[in-house]
Amino acid sequence: MADAPPQLALSDVAARQLANATKTPPQMSTITPRWLTHLLPWVPVEAGIYRLNKVKDASRVTVACSRRDERDLPETFVDYDENPREYMLSAVTTIVDIHTRVSDLYSVPHDQIGEQLRLAIETIKERQESELLNNKEYGLLTNAAPGMRIKTRSGPPTPDDMDELIARVWKEPAFFLAHPLAIAAFGRECTRRGVPPATVTMFGSQFITWRGLPIFPCDKLGTEAGKTSIVLMRTGESRQGVIGLYQPGLPGQQGMGLSVRFMGISRKAIASYLVSLYCSAVVMTEDALGVLDNVEIGKYHDYQHLYSK
Repeated sequence: MADAPPQLALSDVAARQLANATKTPPQMSTITPRWLTHLLPWVPVEAGIYRLNKVKDASRVTVACSRRDERDLPETFVDYDENPREYMLSAVTTIVDIHTRVSDLYSVPHDQIGEQLRLAIETIKERQESELLNNKEYGLLTNAAPGMRIKTRSGPPTPDDMDELIARVWKEPAFFLAHPLAIAAFGRECTRRGVPPATVTMFGSQFITWRGLPIFPCDKLGTEAGKTSIVLMRTGESRQGVIGLYQPGLPGQQGMGLSVRFMGISRKAIASYLVSLYCSAVVMTEDALGVLDNVEIGKYHDYQHLYSK
């Protein structure tokens, strides 16, 4: 057997034993920009309850143009709903467990407890955005008024469909919210018709617009059988729009409605942290939220792996 050739220099494998690898924090593909939670105005509530008072019948509030005769002045009053809806904050929670040996020995250069909590909080915030849209009690899709829901004319979202949605939410609309595949389908329809939508830079990112209104992507708008919905909303309490609710002043508060509390160490040396986020959403008047349903997004199965949770 022939002798192996002599090693002329230190090998890469051996040299790497003396080198420090640059380590990244854990990356998680399910993290999204969460534009809805960024764009909603958030209102603090006391005791986790928000009562939405409404006028019972606005058409009964009568006024008249003066004829310079005070005897012709009408008398009126504004009556209120005697059973206003009350919104209770709901909680998105989890418990993060970590062995004290792991946090003691392996927290350089990245703190193990901090990274575990960071990723758990990111996951909770992703769930929060999903609940804001899909929760059976307060979700925006659930609470859109029947008269504010329309369907596409021909399948993919067209400029005509978007215009009809704007006609529903015509009082100071703020933005569209759509699944990324719905935005792509709308872009194709605009290009096919020779009216490519304009773009705008907001928050350091590019978004397409329609009639000057930005269209923000959100993968929490569900897809079923290759179809989804597009949402248009007016926002803000002063505009009688859509708002988010949160609980201020929580013990261990880490953000709006977000709390992290240490629960102790078990006899097996497991440290536990309770992570809670309290939130809800309100559509203050029916005309603040419009929904375009039955939006076809093309060959969804070709992209399904990108949006599966």
